[in-house]
Amino acid sequence: MIALRSPFALTWLLPPVHDFRAQVKALVKDSSHPADAIRNLANRALDLNQLGLLGKAITARGDSLAQTSLRPCRLGIAATHTADFLVEALPATGVRHGLLIDTYQADFGQAAQAVLSPSSALYNFKPDMVYLALDPFGLGLAQPRLDEGGGEEAVAAALDYTKSLRDAVHSTAGVGVILQTLPTPELSLFGSFDSCQPGSVRWMVQTFNQRLAAEAMKPGDNLFDCAALAESVGLSLWHDASRWHAGKIPFSLDAVPLCADHLCRVLASARGLSRKCLVLDLDNTLWGGVIGDDGVEGITLGQGSGDGEAFLAIQNYAKHLRMRGIVLAVCSKNEDTNARLPFLKHEEMLLTEDDIAVFVANWTDKASNLKYIARSLNIGTEALVFLDDNPAERERVRQELPEVAVPEVGSDPADFLPILTAAGYFEAVSFGDEDRKRAGMYQANAVRASEMQRIGNMDDYLRSLDMECSLRPFDAMGRARIAQLINKSNQFNLTTRRYTEAEVLGFESDPAFYTLQIRLADRFGDNGMISVVIIEKGESDWRCDTWLMSCRVLGRRVEEAALSNVVAAAEKEGAMRLIGDWLPTPKNGLVEKHFEHLGFEFVDDLPDGGTRWALDIASYKAPELPMALAGAAETVDALAKAEI
Repeated sequence: MIALRSPFALTWLLPPVHDFRAQVKALVKDSSHPADAIRNLANRALDLNQLGLLGKAITARGDSLAQTSLRPCRLGIAATHTADFLVEALPATGVRHGLLIDTYQADFGQAAQAVLSPSSALYNFKPDMVYLALDPFGLGLAQPRLDEGGGEEAVAAALDYTKSLRDAVHSTAGVGVILQTLPTPELSLFGSFDSCQPGSVRWMVQTFNQRLAAEAMKPGDNLFDCAALAESVGLSLWHDASRWHAGKIPFSLDAVPLCADHLCRVLASARGLSRKCLVLDLDNTLWGGVIGDDGVEGITLGQGSGDGEAFLAIQNYAKHLRMRGIVLAVCSKNEDTNARLPFLKHEEMLLTEDDIAVFVANWTDKASNLKYIARSLNIGTEALVFLDDNPAERERVRQELPEVAVPEVGSDPADFLPILTAAGYFEAVSFGDEDRKRAGMYQANAVRASEMQRIGNMDDYLRSLDMECSLRPFDAMGRARIAQLINKSNQFNLTTRRYTEAEVLGFESDPAFYTLQIRLADRFGDNGMISVVIIEKGESDWRCDTWLMSCRVLGRRVEEAALSNVVAAAEKEGAMRLIGDWLPTPKNGLVEKHFEHLGFEFVDDLPDGGTRWALDIASYKAPELPMALAGAAETVDALAKAEI
C-alpha cells in the first residue's frame, strides 16, 4: 500500500532529529551552543509542538543570537481572529529563513484599536513591519449580500477598512504592512455559480483578493497570498469548522507550520534574504542516466517518457527562473567535455551553455565546487540552492555548508520540481528591470573575473573595462531597488541600517538628507544599481547614515567616485567635515577600515565596538578615476576636480 503524503508536509526538509527534545533542552541549559546548532534543528520539518519548544529556546537565547548572522525582525501582529498558534511558530520558523523574529500581538478583538491608536502597545513595541491578519468575518464578507449592489458595497467597505489600517500603520510607525489574501470559503450557496453571482461570499472574497494588491498596497507593503496557500493544500483540509466555532482559529492546526513558513518567506524576502542562485547537478537531475557512460543518445530526456518529460520540466522551470533574475550554475562530478555534450548536441535540451553563469564539472568534492561558484559570482554561499538527486551528495553539502539550501527531493524526478517550488527559496516581494537583468549581470561578472586573471595588472584591467558610473539622487524609478539593496546588503555595509520602501520615500523628499543611487556599466554589460548612500546634512558636519555597495563590484573604485560626489555637494553647501561610522555586525568586517582607506582620520571608538571617522573637506583632493561619471548635478563639480 502506498503511503500518502500529507498536503501540509514540508516535503523539502529532512524529518526532525530523533533526539529533538534533548537537543532543545541542551540549548536552553548551555548558552555556548553555536547558532548553527539552532539552525540545524530549525531547518527540519517540525510540527507545531516542536516549533513551540524550539521557539521558547530561541527566545531565551535572544541576546546571544542577536550577535549572529540572523537578521533581527520585530513583527507587530493585528489579527481579527486567534493567531496565537501562528505567533508561537514564528521564532523557530524564522531561524530557518535567517531571521530572529520578535513578535507583539494585539489582544484578541482589539486589532483595530491597536492599529488606530498612536499610543497603543503595538507602536510602543516599535515594529519593523505590521502583519494585518484579517479574515472575512472581520471584514464583513462572511455573509451573502444579494441585494442590488450589496456585494460591491461590501467589498468596497472591506478595502476601505483595510486601507485605513494600512494608513494608520504608515503614519504612526512609518513602516510597511503585510496584507493577506483571504482563503476561499469551503461552503457555497449557489454551487459553481457562486463565482458568477455578485454578493455571494465566494464572489466577495475573490473580488476582494483581486483588488487587494492593486488598490491597498503602497511602497514598503508586502503581500502574503494566504488564499493560494489554502488552495494548494485543499480548502476542505485548510478550513476546520470546529476550530473556528470553538476558538476563532481560521485554519486547521496542521496548517500552522506551513502557514508560518510561507509568512516567514515574505518577511525574509523583504529583508533581502531570498536565494540568488540555483546550482544544478547534471546526471539524473537534468537528464536521466550518466552522460559519461550512456552518451548523448543514451540519456533520458524529452517527450515520449514520463521521466524524460519530468527532466524537461525541471529545465523549463530553471530557464524561467533565469528570466526573472535567478542565476543558474552547474556543479557536476563529470569530465567537463562529457558534461557539456547534451547542452551542445541533444536536440531536446532546453538549457544552453549561455544560460549557465558558472559551469563546473570535475571530480572535486561538491562543497568545494559550490564555494568556487559563489566566489566566481561574488555572492555568499548562503545565496545558493543546490539541486542534486544523490542523497549522499546532498548530505555531504549539508554537513560542509549548512547555509546552502539543499531540498530533499527524493528519487523520483517527477517530484523534483514540485518539491523545489514548494520550498519557496526564491520568494520575491517585487520585480523590476533590475531583477530581469540580474542573472546576466552575474554571468558577466564571472567573465570579468576571468578577464582580470588574463590581464593581471589591476589598473590596466580597470581601464580596459570602459566603465561609466552614474550617480543620482533617490527617485521613484529607483525606489524599490534602493530598498532592496538596503535590506539585503550585509558585507559592504557601514552601518547595516534597514529601511522600508516607505522610509526610502521619506529620504527621497527630505531636504535634510543627501542621497545617492549609483549604477555602473562597462563593456561587458550593465551592472545595474550597485550602491546606495544616505548622508544627513548638518550645518558644518555631514554624517553618513548609510553607505553600502554590492560586493560584485568590489575593487572597481566606485566608493571613491561616491565620496568625490558627496564632498562636492557638501562643499557647495558650506559643510566643513564628513563624519562616518562603522558599526560592526557578524558580516561587515570587510569594511572596518573603509573610511581609513578613503583618507578619513580616526575620531573615537563607539560603545558598541564601532569606530567614528572624519574627513576635512578643505584638504580633500579628488582622485583620478578609471571611469566616466554621469548623473547628479553635483557630479559636474566632482568631474572638475578629477582627471577622468
